[in-house]
Amino acid sequence: MTEMGDAESYDVVVIGGGPAGLQTALYTARLGHDTAVVDRGGGRAAMMLDTHNVIGVTEEVSGNELLQTAREQVESYGADFHRDLVTEATRLDDGRFHLVGNNSEFVADRIVLGMGFNDERPEPPVPRTGKGLHYCLHCDAYMFIDRPVFVMGTGESAAHVAMIMLNFTDEVDILLRGEEPAWSEETDERLRAHPIDIIETEISGMRKSDNGWLEAFEFEDGTVRNYRGGFPMYGSNYSTDLAEQLGCDLNEDGTVAVSEDGETSVEGVYAVGDITPGHNQIPVAMGKGAQAGLAIHYELREFPRSLDDVRENGAVTRDEVPGLGDRIHAAADEFEEARAPPIQSPEVESAVDDD
Repeated sequence: MTEMGDAESYDVVVIGGGPAGLQTALYTARLGHDTAVVDRGGGRAAMMLDTHNVIGVTEEVSGNELLQTAREQVESYGADFHRDLVTEATRLDDGRFHLVGNNSEFVADRIVLGMGFNDERPEPPVPRTGKGLHYCLHCDAYMFIDRPVFVMGTGESAAHVAMIMLNFTDEVDILLRGEEPAWSEETDERLRAHPIDIIETEISGMRKSDNGWLEAFEFEDGTVRNYRGGFPMYGSNYSTDLAEQLGCDLNEDGTVAVSEDGETSVEGVYAVGDITPGHNQIPVAMGKGAQAGLAIHYELREFPRSLDDVRENGAVTRDEVPGLGDRIHAAADEFEEARAPPIQSPEVESAVDDD
Protein backbone atom coordinates (compact mmCIF):
# COMPACT_ATOMS: atom_id res chain seq x y z
CA MET A 1 0.00 0.00 0.00
CA THR A 2 2.97 2.34 -0.35
CA GLU A 3 2.58 2.91 -4.11
CA MET A 4 -0.17 5.43 -4.83
CA GLY A 5 0.63 6.66 -8.31
CA ASP A 6 -2.77 5.54 -9.65
CA ALA A 7 -4.80 6.59 -6.62
CA GLU A 8 -7.57 9.11 -7.25
CA SER A 9 -7.73 11.92 -4.72
CA TYR A 10 -10.97 13.17 -3.16
CA ASP A 11 -12.10 15.26 -0.25
CA VAL A 12 -14.58 12.55 0.75
CA VAL A 13 -14.83 8.87 -0.16
CA VAL A 14 -18.03 7.09 0.86
CA ILE A 15 -17.69 3.30 1.02
CA GLY A 16 -21.08 1.73 0.45
CA GLY A 17 -23.83 2.81 -1.93
CA GLY A 18 -26.90 2.25 0.22
CA PRO A 19 -29.34 4.97 1.32
CA ALA A 20 -27.07 6.22 4.12
CA GLY A 21 -23.91 6.44 2.04
CA LEU A 22 -25.67 8.04 -0.92
CA GLN A 23 -27.33 10.59 1.35
CA THR A 24 -23.93 11.52 2.79
CA ALA A 25 -22.50 11.87 -0.71
CA LEU A 26 -25.42 14.03 -1.79
CA TYR A 27 -24.71 16.48 1.03
CA THR A 28 -20.94 16.60 0.63
CA ALA A 29 -21.16 17.01 -3.16
CA ARG A 30 -23.81 19.74 -3.03
CA LEU A 31 -21.81 21.50 -0.31
CA GLY A 32 -18.79 21.74 -2.57
CA HIS A 33 -16.51 18.82 -1.72
CA ASP A 34 -15.02 16.43 -4.28
CA THR A 35 -16.80 13.19 -3.43
CA ALA A 36 -16.68 9.58 -4.55
CA VAL A 37 -18.98 6.68 -3.74
CA VAL A 38 -17.38 3.23 -3.92
CA ASP A 39 -19.96 0.45 -3.93
CA ARG A 40 -19.60 -3.28 -4.51
CA GLY A 41 -23.32 -3.68 -5.32
CA GLY A 42 -26.05 -5.61 -3.58
CA GLY A 43 -27.04 -4.82 -0.01
CA ARG A 44 -30.28 -4.98 1.96
CA ALA A 45 -31.92 -2.04 0.21
CA ALA A 46 -31.28 -3.59 -3.20
CA MET A 47 -33.17 -6.71 -2.10
CA MET A 48 -36.42 -4.82 -1.47
CA LEU A 49 -39.24 -5.63 -3.87
CA ASP A 50 -41.17 -2.64 -2.54
CA THR A 51 -40.15 0.50 -0.67
CA HIS A 52 -41.89 1.23 2.64
CA ASN A 53 -41.90 4.17 5.06
CA VAL A 54 -40.05 6.64 2.81
CA ILE A 55 -42.15 9.75 2.40
CA GLY A 56 -42.52 10.76 -1.24
CA VAL A 57 -41.56 7.28 -2.50
CA THR A 58 -44.50 5.06 -3.30
CA GLU A 59 -44.78 1.37 -2.49
CA GLU A 60 -44.27 0.07 -6.02
CA VAL A 61 -40.73 1.48 -6.20
CA SER A 62 -38.23 -1.35 -5.75
CA GLY A 63 -35.01 -1.04 -3.80
CA ASN A 64 -32.95 -1.16 -6.98
CA GLU A 65 -35.03 1.61 -8.55
CA LEU A 66 -34.66 3.75 -5.43
CA LEU A 67 -30.87 3.29 -5.39
CA GLN A 68 -30.48 3.89 -9.13
CA THR A 69 -32.36 7.17 -8.91
CA ALA A 70 -30.27 8.18 -5.91
CA ARG A 71 -27.00 7.36 -7.70
CA GLU A 72 -28.02 9.42 -10.71
CA GLN A 73 -28.97 12.29 -8.44
CA VAL A 74 -25.65 12.20 -6.59
CA GLU A 75 -23.68 12.01 -9.83
CA SER A 76 -25.58 14.98 -11.26
CA TYR A 77 -24.07 17.13 -8.51
CA GLY A 78 -20.52 16.11 -9.40
CA ALA A 79 -19.82 13.06 -7.26
CA ASP A 80 -18.08 10.07 -8.88
CA PHE A 81 -19.45 6.53 -8.61
CA HIS A 82 -17.08 3.54 -8.65
CA ARG A 83 -18.20 -0.10 -8.74
CA ASP A 84 -15.57 -1.76 -6.57
CA LEU A 85 -14.95 -3.50 -3.25
CA VAL A 86 -12.58 -1.70 -0.90
CA THR A 87 -10.50 -4.29 0.94
CA GLU A 88 -7.80 -2.22 2.66
CA ALA A 89 -7.77 1.10 4.49
CA THR A 90 -4.87 2.84 6.22
CA ARG A 91 -4.08 6.29 7.52
CA LEU A 92 -1.22 8.15 5.84
CA ASP A 93 1.39 10.25 7.61
CA ASP A 94 -0.28 13.45 6.37
CA GLY A 95 -3.59 12.50 8.02
CA ARG A 96 -5.37 11.44 4.84
CA PHE A 97 -6.59 7.92 4.13
CA HIS A 98 -5.47 5.41 1.51
CA LEU A 99 -8.08 2.97 0.26
CA VAL A 100 -7.37 -0.04 -1.93
CA GLY A 101 -10.09 -1.82 -3.90
CA ASN A 102 -10.05 -4.75 -6.25
CA ASN A 103 -9.83 -2.43 -9.26
CA SER A 104 -8.85 1.02 -7.99
CA GLU A 105 -7.21 3.08 -5.26
CA PHE A 106 -8.25 6.29 -3.55
CA VAL A 107 -6.82 8.92 -1.24
CA ALA A 108 -9.28 10.93 0.85
CA ASP A 109 -9.33 13.60 3.53
CA ARG A 110 -12.42 12.00 5.07
CA ILE A 111 -13.93 8.55 4.66
CA VAL A 112 -17.44 7.37 5.41
CA LEU A 113 -18.20 3.72 6.15
CA GLY A 114 -21.68 2.73 5.03
CA MET A 115 -21.42 -0.99 4.30
CA GLY A 116 -24.25 -2.11 6.59
CA PHE A 117 -24.67 -5.76 7.50
CA ASN A 118 -25.88 -9.11 6.21
CA ASP A 119 -28.76 -10.96 7.85
CA GLU A 120 -28.15 -14.54 8.83
CA ARG A 121 -30.39 -16.58 6.55
CA PRO A 122 -32.25 -19.63 7.82
CA GLU A 123 -31.68 -23.03 6.30
CA PRO A 124 -34.09 -24.11 3.51
CA PRO A 125 -36.88 -24.68 2.93
CA VAL A 126 -37.74 -20.98 3.13
CA PRO A 127 -39.56 -18.70 0.67
CA ARG A 128 -37.92 -16.03 -1.43
CA THR A 129 -37.04 -12.79 0.31
CA GLY A 130 -39.97 -10.42 -0.11
CA LYS A 131 -42.32 -13.28 -1.00
CA GLY A 132 -42.86 -14.55 2.52
CA LEU A 133 -39.44 -14.01 4.10
CA HIS A 134 -38.98 -10.55 5.62
CA TYR A 135 -36.18 -9.04 7.65
CA CYS A 136 -37.59 -5.68 8.73
CA LEU A 137 -40.37 -5.71 11.31
CA HIS A 138 -41.05 -1.98 11.09
CA CYS A 139 -41.14 -2.07 7.29
CA ASP A 140 -43.31 -5.13 6.75
CA ALA A 141 -45.51 -5.68 9.81
CA TYR A 142 -48.24 -3.62 8.11
CA MET A 143 -48.74 -6.27 5.42
CA PHE A 144 -49.52 -8.91 8.06
CA ILE A 145 -52.55 -7.21 9.60
CA ASP A 146 -55.05 -10.00 10.29
CA ARG A 147 -52.82 -12.52 8.49
CA PRO A 148 -51.08 -15.61 9.93
CA VAL A 149 -47.38 -14.91 10.52
CA PHE A 150 -44.35 -16.87 11.72
CA VAL A 151 -41.24 -15.79 13.58
CA MET A 152 -38.29 -18.13 13.07
CA GLY A 153 -35.57 -18.43 15.71
CA THR A 154 -34.72 -19.45 19.25
CA GLY A 155 -33.28 -16.31 20.87
CA GLU A 156 -34.53 -13.30 22.78
CA SER A 157 -35.16 -11.32 19.59
CA ALA A 158 -37.43 -14.04 18.16
CA ALA A 159 -39.57 -14.12 21.30
CA HIS A 160 -39.74 -10.33 21.42
CA VAL A 161 -40.73 -9.92 17.76
CA ALA A 162 -43.42 -12.58 18.11
CA MET A 163 -45.02 -10.65 20.96
CA ILE A 164 -44.79 -7.41 19.00
CA MET A 165 -46.59 -8.99 16.04
CA LEU A 166 -49.69 -9.47 18.22
CA ASN A 167 -50.27 -5.76 17.67
CA PHE A 168 -51.05 -6.62 14.04
CA THR A 169 -52.57 -10.10 14.03
CA ASP A 170 -53.94 -12.74 16.37
CA GLU A 171 -52.21 -15.60 14.51
CA VAL A 172 -48.52 -15.68 15.48
CA ASP A 173 -46.28 -18.76 15.64
CA ILE A 174 -42.67 -19.15 16.73
CA LEU A 175 -40.89 -21.82 14.68
CA LEU A 176 -38.03 -23.43 16.62
CA ARG A 177 -37.23 -25.88 13.79
CA GLY A 178 -36.15 -28.65 16.11
CA GLU A 179 -33.90 -26.48 18.27
CA GLU A 180 -34.21 -25.71 21.96
CA PRO A 181 -35.25 -22.15 22.86
CA ALA A 182 -32.35 -20.00 24.06
CA TRP A 183 -34.33 -17.15 25.57
CA SER A 184 -34.30 -16.50 29.30
CA GLU A 185 -36.70 -17.95 31.85
CA GLU A 186 -38.24 -14.51 32.33
CA THR A 187 -38.79 -14.15 28.59
CA ASP A 188 -40.28 -17.65 28.45
CA GLU A 189 -42.76 -16.81 31.21
CA ARG A 190 -43.68 -13.57 29.45
CA LEU A 191 -43.97 -15.25 26.05
CA ARG A 192 -46.24 -18.03 27.27
CA ALA A 193 -48.55 -15.40 28.76
CA HIS A 194 -49.32 -14.27 25.20
CA PRO A 195 -51.47 -16.19 22.66
CA ILE A 196 -48.52 -17.44 20.58
CA ASP A 197 -48.04 -21.03 19.39
CA ILE A 198 -44.50 -22.37 19.80
CA ILE A 199 -43.88 -24.98 17.09
CA GLU A 200 -40.98 -27.22 18.05
CA THR A 201 -40.77 -29.62 15.10
CA GLU A 202 -38.66 -28.98 11.99
CA ILE A 203 -40.05 -27.80 8.65
CA SER A 204 -40.12 -30.54 6.02
CA GLY A 205 -41.64 -28.71 3.06
CA MET A 206 -43.17 -25.52 1.76
CA ARG A 207 -46.21 -24.61 -0.32
CA LYS A 208 -46.28 -21.51 -2.51
CA SER A 209 -48.95 -19.80 -4.56
CA ASP A 210 -48.76 -19.27 -8.31
CA ASN A 211 -47.29 -15.78 -7.80
CA GLY A 212 -44.46 -17.15 -5.66
CA TRP A 213 -45.75 -16.06 -2.27
CA LEU A 214 -45.56 -18.45 0.66
CA GLU A 215 -48.82 -20.21 1.48
CA ALA A 216 -47.88 -22.78 4.10
CA PHE A 217 -45.12 -24.81 5.76
CA GLU A 218 -45.25 -28.57 6.11
CA PHE A 219 -43.74 -30.02 9.28
CA GLU A 220 -42.06 -33.34 10.06
CA ASP A 221 -44.92 -34.35 12.37
CA GLY A 222 -47.27 -34.25 9.35
CA THR A 223 -48.99 -30.97 10.19
CA VAL A 224 -49.44 -28.09 7.76
CA ARG A 225 -49.73 -24.49 8.92
CA ASN A 226 -50.73 -21.58 6.71
CA TYR A 227 -48.73 -18.33 6.74
CA ARG A 228 -48.75 -15.09 4.82
CA GLY A 229 -45.04 -14.79 5.69
CA GLY A 230 -42.76 -14.08 8.58
CA PHE A 231 -39.46 -12.97 10.05
CA PRO A 232 -36.26 -15.00 10.52
CA MET A 233 -34.39 -13.85 13.62
CA TYR A 234 -30.90 -15.36 13.51
CA GLY A 235 -28.74 -12.29 13.95
CA SER A 236 -26.63 -10.04 11.76
CA ASN A 237 -23.08 -9.95 10.46
CA TYR A 238 -21.85 -6.35 10.45
CA SER A 239 -19.38 -5.34 7.74
CA THR A 240 -16.73 -3.91 10.04
CA ASP A 241 -13.49 -5.15 8.44
CA LEU A 242 -12.40 -1.68 7.35
CA ALA A 243 -13.47 -0.12 10.64
CA GLU A 244 -11.32 -2.64 12.48
CA GLN A 245 -8.36 -2.07 10.14
CA LEU A 246 -8.55 1.64 10.97
CA GLY A 247 -8.85 1.02 14.71
CA CYS A 248 -12.43 2.20 15.16
CA ASP A 249 -14.14 1.21 18.41
CA LEU A 250 -16.99 -1.31 18.14
CA ASN A 251 -20.00 -1.77 20.40
CA GLU A 252 -20.83 -5.05 22.12
CA ASP A 253 -23.48 -5.85 19.49
CA GLY A 254 -20.91 -5.57 16.69
CA THR A 255 -21.92 -2.11 15.42
CA VAL A 256 -19.44 0.74 15.00
CA ALA A 257 -19.42 3.23 17.87
CA VAL A 258 -20.14 6.75 16.61
CA SER A 259 -20.86 10.24 17.89
CA GLU A 260 -24.10 12.10 17.23
CA ASP A 261 -22.62 13.30 13.92
CA GLY A 262 -21.49 9.81 12.89
CA GLU A 263 -17.77 10.24 13.60
CA THR A 264 -16.03 7.12 14.87
CA SER A 265 -13.30 6.96 17.51
CA VAL A 266 -10.80 7.59 14.69
CA GLU A 267 -10.67 11.24 13.64
CA GLY A 268 -11.78 11.73 10.05
CA VAL A 269 -13.56 8.38 9.81
CA TYR A 270 -17.37 8.39 9.85
CA ALA A 271 -19.88 5.55 9.86
CA VAL A 272 -23.53 5.76 8.81
CA GLY A 273 -26.57 3.56 8.34
CA ASP A 274 -27.06 -0.01 9.48
CA ILE A 275 -23.43 -0.45 10.50
CA THR A 276 -24.18 1.90 13.44
CA PRO A 277 -26.59 1.48 16.39
CA GLY A 278 -30.28 2.23 15.98
CA HIS A 279 -33.26 1.25 13.88
CA ASN A 280 -32.40 -0.33 10.54
CA GLN A 281 -34.72 1.85 8.47
CA ILE A 282 -34.10 3.72 5.23
CA PRO A 283 -35.33 7.08 6.58
CA VAL A 284 -33.20 6.64 9.70
CA ALA A 285 -30.17 5.72 7.58
CA MET A 286 -30.73 8.74 5.36
CA GLY A 287 -30.91 10.98 8.42
CA LYS A 288 -27.61 9.60 9.67
CA GLY A 289 -26.09 10.17 6.26
CA ALA A 290 -27.28 13.77 6.15
CA GLN A 291 -25.93 14.46 9.64
CA ALA A 292 -22.52 13.05 8.73
CA GLY A 293 -22.46 15.00 5.47
CA LEU A 294 -23.12 18.26 7.29
CA ALA A 295 -20.49 17.52 9.94
CA ILE A 296 -17.87 16.75 7.28
CA HIS A 297 -18.74 20.00 5.49
CA TYR A 298 -18.16 22.03 8.65
CA GLU A 299 -14.71 20.42 8.96
CA LEU A 300 -13.63 20.76 5.33
CA ARG A 301 -15.11 24.02 4.10
CA GLU A 302 -12.60 26.72 3.26
CA PHE A 303 -14.48 29.72 4.62
CA PRO A 304 -14.83 31.49 6.91
CA ARG A 305 -11.13 31.44 7.76
CA SER A 306 -10.34 31.59 11.44
CA LEU A 307 -9.15 34.84 12.95
CA ASP A 308 -5.83 33.23 13.83
CA ASP A 309 -5.39 32.19 10.19
CA VAL A 310 -6.23 35.68 8.95
CA ARG A 311 -3.81 37.28 11.38
CA GLU A 312 -1.05 34.87 10.40
CA ASN A 313 -1.60 34.68 6.62
CA GLY A 314 -3.52 37.81 5.77
CA ALA A 315 -6.93 38.49 4.30
CA VAL A 316 -8.67 36.16 1.86
CA THR A 317 -8.07 37.26 -1.73
CA ARG A 318 -10.57 37.02 -4.58
CA ASP A 319 -8.47 34.46 -6.44
CA GLU A 320 -8.91 32.07 -3.49
CA VAL A 321 -12.70 31.97 -3.82
CA PRO A 322 -15.03 30.21 -4.37
CA GLY A 323 -13.91 27.34 -2.15
CA LEU A 324 -15.19 24.48 -4.31
CA GLY A 325 -13.58 21.25 -5.44
CA ASP A 326 -12.76 21.08 -9.15
CA ARG A 327 -15.22 18.29 -9.95
CA ILE A 328 -18.03 19.99 -8.08
CA HIS A 329 -17.31 23.33 -9.72
CA ALA A 330 -17.52 21.84 -13.20
CA ALA A 331 -20.68 19.88 -12.37
CA ALA A 332 -22.35 22.97 -10.93
CA ASP A 333 -21.75 24.85 -14.17
CA GLU A 334 -23.35 22.02 -16.15
CA PHE A 335 -26.22 21.80 -13.68
CA GLU A 336 -26.95 25.50 -14.00
CA GLU A 337 -26.75 25.51 -17.79
CA ALA A 338 -29.18 22.61 -18.02
CA ARG A 339 -31.80 24.21 -15.81
CA ALA A 340 -31.61 27.98 -16.23
CA PRO A 341 -30.24 30.65 -18.58
CA PRO A 342 -26.81 32.00 -17.67
CA ILE A 343 -26.71 34.73 -15.09
CA GLN A 344 -25.73 38.06 -16.61
CA SER A 345 -23.27 40.20 -14.70
CA PRO A 346 -24.91 43.48 -13.68
CA GLU A 347 -23.79 46.48 -15.69
CA VAL A 348 -22.71 49.52 -13.76
CA GLU A 349 -24.27 52.68 -15.21
CA SER A 350 -22.90 56.07 -14.32
CA ALA A 351 -25.30 58.82 -13.43
CA VAL A 352 -25.68 61.47 -16.18
CA ASP A 353 -26.70 65.00 -15.34
CA ASP A 354 -29.38 66.11 -17.81
CA ASP A 355 -28.37 69.65 -17.18
